[in-house]
Amino acid sequence: MDLISIGEQLIDFIPGTEPGTYIRAAGGAPANVAIAAARNKLRVGFCGKVGDDDFGIFLQETLKENEVEVLCPQRTDEAVTTMAFVTLSEDGDRSFTFARKPGADMFLEIKELPLSAIDQACILHAGSCSLSQGVTAATTEYAIRYAHEAGKITSFDVNYRDPLWDGDREAAIAAVRRNLPWIDWLKISDEEADFLGSKADIKALVQSNEGPSLIVKTLGSTGAKALFADKELSIDGLPAKAVDTTGAGDAFWGAFLSSLYYSGVRSAGQLAVGTIEIALRYATVSGWLCVRKKGAIASLPDRDQILRELERIYG
Repeated sequence: MDLISIGEQLIDFIPGTEPGTYIRAAGGAPANVAIAAARNKLRVGFCGKVGDDDFGIFLQETLKENEVEVLCPQRTDEAVTTMAFVTLSEDGDRSFTFARKPGADMFLEIKELPLSAIDQACILHAGSCSLSQGVTAATTEYAIRYAHEAGKITSFDVNYRDPLWDGDREAAIAAVRRNLPWIDWLKISDEEADFLGSKADIKALVQSNEGPSLIVKTLGSTGAKALFADKELSIDGLPAKAVDTTGAGDAFWGAFLSSLYYSGVRSAGQLAVGTIEIALRYATVSGWLCVRKKGAIASLPDRDQILRELERIYG
């Protein structure tokens, strides 16, 4: 496989058409990234527990339709582990309220990791919603370290919900920091970067031997930045109305990883300015397409759609 994505799943409840109503939307960044990469024609595996309610069935069917191979047993009795209720302000800012269902079968255990598949993959991606605490946190940490020590590219998505996840901001920050020595490519937003320290601290991570070789900061409709070595790249965003965009960041990251893979990048340090710039433009268009369709799995664009938009926008 080209990429394996691991992590815990959740359901987002986004605002409905009437005040106080919600629409249940497919969430779970690791599955979204897996599907986004598969729609960009990578060979993808997914390792995470999926519920057996209607959401879980939809997600399993979507994974199958996109030829994403599920790499762990699905012996789940509980429907979901976590639900996120999203509230939008008039200017489009989001706030979250969480409810958790502690179905033990929903949590991925170390013994269920497909280590032989990781051995054969190029990239291991993980979502940090798995890193607050508990069984899944330990499993995700083990997988990242295992892949890193096996010489694989490790990709990691910092999630700004983590400090809210279990009500322990410091534990969430510590969990992310604990994994930094084993992470090659880090996806983070400005708000998430503030959790980990100042801009100088983030730059120091790239220049050290104990942190990511590439940090990509996604800034929504204002663009994206990449920090690597002693360089910084910026890509202007595409205009998009402020809406709830569950899945847009995952569309961005799945496309970004895919672009680097298509460029022939097969090791963490094998990066060049031109290669990253192309990947950022490709990923920004992918995220914008998802925003334009108001997000979620159903709106994750495929490679042909992204290439058409790139041609239309940039010529």
